[in-house]
Amino acid sequence: MKITHIALAALFLLPTAHAAETADQGMAMQPATQSASATGTVKKLMPEKGRVIIAHGPVEALGWPAMTMGFKATAEQIESLEVGSPVSFDFTSRGMNASITRISRQ
Repeated sequence: MKITHIALAALFLLPTAHAAETADQGMAMQPATQSASATGTVKKLMPEKGRVIIAHGPVEALGWPAMTMGFKATAEQIESLEVGSPVSFDFTSRGMNASITRISRQ
């Protein structure tokens, strides 16, 4: 009788163990937050969305080619910028979701 109980318990716990393993694998697939620096040119300011669009050069630390992309920015950071201004900036990135941590006009 005890073997039957053990077999039933294993049968009921197997899907739970599989779900936990799958969740762990999913978390491992999430990109880690990384920090990097770049230089570029401000293309568009979007203060209502808390974003700035920058055409930047290659970002070797992340293996990114030169591109134009949006970055999250604070209102104070956006206020200090003008379209067409060359900038240097530091940012954090989780995949292609990037947030400026420091920005200055060159």
